[in-house]
Amino acid sequence: MVLEGSSEALCPPSSLELRPSCNKSQPSPSLSSSSQPHDGVFPEDKEPIKYGELIVLGHNGSLANGDKGRRRSRLALYKRPKANGVKPDVIHNVSTPLVSKALSNKSQHSISYTLSRSHSVIVEYTHDTNTDMFQIGRSTESMIDFVVTDTVGSGSSQGGGAAVEGGGGGQSAQSTISRYACRIMCERSAPYTARIYAAGFDSSKNIFLGERAAKWRTSDGLMDGLTTNGVLVMHPAGEFVSEPAPGVWREISVCGNVFALRETRSAQQRGKLVENESNTLQDGSLIDLCGATLLWRTPAGLRHTPTLKQLESLRQELNAARPQCPVGFNTLAFPSLAQREIVDKKQPWVYVNCGHVHGYHNWGYRKEKGPAGPGGTAPASTGERECPMCRRVGPYVPLWLGCEGGLYLDAGPPTHAFCPCGHVCSEKTVVGWSQIPLPHGTHAFHAACPFCGTWLTGEQGYIKLIFQGPVD
Repeated sequence: MVLEGSSEALCPPSSLELRPSCNKSQPSPSLSSSSQPHDGVFPEDKEPIKYGELIVLGHNGSLANGDKGRRRSRLALYKRPKANGVKPDVIHNVSTPLVSKALSNKSQHSISYTLSRSHSVIVEYTHDTNTDMFQIGRSTESMIDFVVTDTVGSGSSQGGGAAVEGGGGGQSAQSTISRYACRIMCERSAPYTARIYAAGFDSSKNIFLGERAAKWRTSDGLMDGLTTNGVLVMHPAGEFVSEPAPGVWREISVCGNVFALRETRSAQQRGKLVENESNTLQDGSLIDLCGATLLWRTPAGLRHTPTLKQLESLRQELNAARPQCPVGFNTLAFPSLAQREIVDKKQPWVYVNCGHVHGYHNWGYRKEKGPAGPGGTAPASTGERECPMCRRVGPYVPLWLGCEGGLYLDAGPPTHAFCPCGHVCSEKTVVGWSQIPLPHGTHAFHAACPFCGTWLTGEQGYIKLIFQGPVD
């Protein structure tokens, strides 16, 4: 019955008395929270209370195959009509062979810690009327509110990223994201604090930490543990929108405690407890599930970001300036926000080592081993090109407007682009994201474009765009 690495749980901060300590932790049952929160998540005659929004990095506004139901690139968490949170209630020490019998009550949430073949600890949970629970994971079972699949990273340089699509609870064997990866517990009263915990309850309302999973007794006699690939969190060092600066990546335990990172992602030995940090999410907190990274935005933070309507206005303003190719003198135009991956013939291109913006031309290759791309389609963006304006050699790629407003740090004009992918946004946004190391693999970190997941290159990871105005 032990499902290693796929089950995970949430409990409150360590305390001698379980019941009093429960108000800070909140696991959640299988109540489905519609990924489209306006469908029955709040009364129609009242203004909904939004806790915050989760945005998956690497998707420029929507999944590659479109947002569908609970599988989407962005999810708003709203106050539920009825609380579905749970909190620790009773601890049982049982013989491991009797665990399945002890967990036979399908209406009872519980976490099982297998200490040995003969001994297990089961923590039973009870309903918590003060919290709402939202579960995140790879499983498509109904108790998962936000279905997240692996994000394609450094190999993609265009469009909005892609997801490795899987099936149900046991899909995609190569995925490193847990089926029940984590849960977010939101307090139903102001200030609506949101806290994150590793793991989630399965369809039987249980969480199993197997014999080989990292787990331990705490100093006050309670239990805690880590999931196989871990749930990492990084809170911004300052205000995310005013002075963006990266914090330190930490690992969150099943009970919501904060630890330094393990030597490798799935090492058996836990990191050192970080007592002066918490699992409380703040605007700009990043959550890494070992295969996908999520950004948490608060309602206050989102007020500083551009809406789709504002992004469309910025696009129209760019095109109204009639930027021209300095060589062909043809007028350039950014395509509509809905157009993805198909390069328009009027689309602007940029030499990422200098920032000069041109129309597409099929010459200027340097040390190119392969043939040029066919006319009318995007050529291989890996070829080195020589800029006809300054003679600098480097990648030559089409420019794409960043369409996911929640990834912006402000609503400033789109004057800069990430290198080497060519996603365009404000200067503050490129500067902020170029400083953030995102987890990759078991122990690597790279700054990446938040719109497509491509690793950033060059001295800064971004470039200021140099447009040629109309000559008439």
